[in-house]
Amino acid sequence: MRTPFSPEGPHDTAALQAKAAKHLWPHFTSRKVLNDGIPVITRGEGHHLYDAAGKRYIDGLAGLFVVNAGHGRQRIVDAAARQMKQLDFMPIWSYAHPAAVELAERLASYAPADLNRVFFSTGGGEAVETAFKLAKHYWKLRGKPMKHKVISRAVAYHGTPQGALAITGIPAMKQFYEPLTPGGHRVPNTNFYRAAEAGAPTDDLEAFGRWAADRIEEAILFEGADTVAAVFLEPVQNSGGCFPPPPGYFQRVREICDRHDVLLVSDEVICAFGRVGDFFACNALGYVPDIITCAKGITSGYVPLGATVVSEKVYEPFNSPENTFYHGYTFAAHPAAAAAALENLDIFEEEDLNGRVRENSPLFRAELEKLLDLDIVGDVRGEGYFFGIELVKDKATRETFDAAESDRLLRDFLSPALWDAGLYCRADDRGDPVIQLAPPLTIGPAEFAEIGGILRSVLKDASTKI
Repeated sequence: MRTPFSPEGPHDTAALQAKAAKHLWPHFTSRKVLNDGIPVITRGEGHHLYDAAGKRYIDGLAGLFVVNAGHGRQRIVDAAARQMKQLDFMPIWSYAHPAAVELAERLASYAPADLNRVFFSTGGGEAVETAFKLAKHYWKLRGKPMKHKVISRAVAYHGTPQGALAITGIPAMKQFYEPLTPGGHRVPNTNFYRAAEAGAPTDDLEAFGRWAADRIEEAILFEGADTVAAVFLEPVQNSGGCFPPPPGYFQRVREICDRHDVLLVSDEVICAFGRVGDFFACNALGYVPDIITCAKGITSGYVPLGATVVSEKVYEPFNSPENTFYHGYTFAAHPAAAAAALENLDIFEEEDLNGRVRENSPLFRAELEKLLDLDIVGDVRGEGYFFGIELVKDKATRETFDAAESDRLLRDFLSPALWDAGLYCRADDRGDPVIQLAPPLTIGPAEFAEIGGILRSVLKDASTKI
């Protein structure tokens, strides 16, 4: 008889790793990780993770930019359990349930202006896919059927479904799945540290922001405004290493989109729900999009959920019995997920997690900027509780590492060394090599110092390992 699974354990690490190597297909993971013995995580508590051997790690990435309220929140677990006892499942295909209705109203109350309509999904890629399809459908109903193209930024990540992948700006992630959904076009991102390489202004951040925004208008005009449906932008771009928007950037993009009759989509799958100090990052950064995509922190990861929040302008042609949006997901707004989200948002309000981020973000930045005295640290950037540390081969010239050097630095040394030192974070080279940090919003100055100490210890050795 098979031994019943128990999440409490005990856990045989070697046995689990062997089973994983034989049967589990981890996402975005080299086979080398399975061959070497994949780390097995068994427990989370507060801002810490514990592996099968009982070792504790600081969760410097909130799972995957997800566990914003922290691990082990019993009240979220209880809320989901109560909901499942009452109603375990019901789709929202021609039906509703109370938790979905209440959550839709709650999200609309946080969104700016008239973004009042909420289309649920089960994750961020689905939310982006929804926004892409919705934008194309919207323009067809408006009598502009050729408006189907979308513009996004270089190196930006917007998800892996075929449509969302067409918006994603990372060529290596797309090459095996072509031909993709047509219509994706790229413009420069807001990496001020690399402005000179793009031929952009290097001595005035605001001028650089105008330059970057104007590249969006240039692309719209080149493609033809009558063919462009939407512009997809993250408030703080994740991939490439936390590129914040320069002052005035989004306001100028909004003007450009209005001038050319193009929808502006704020992809907040990472940045919503406190990551930059507000329920929606567009509020914190002072712009009003036509559509917001979100997921991850909406439930703090306790149950999968995503949402696409839509303005009345975009919803208007669908507000008719003749025009149905033929799109949906079986598990969207799952009753347990919606209940977990409502409880999660209650925690945000009661503990003022958004205010905590706004108050502590300068302290977090200051702690990380201490690392700039290391030869390998070229730049520290980000917003809220979302920071990237760019690593360089030559600090004076900003020379980066080649592909082989980057691979040795990040995968052979930094990732395992940081993990061994007790810090879970991301070492990434989808652009130039960076370390990314996005911890639970519950941490403060003591944890910032602990994270900074681990990073300093490991990075001091890093340049000798390539």
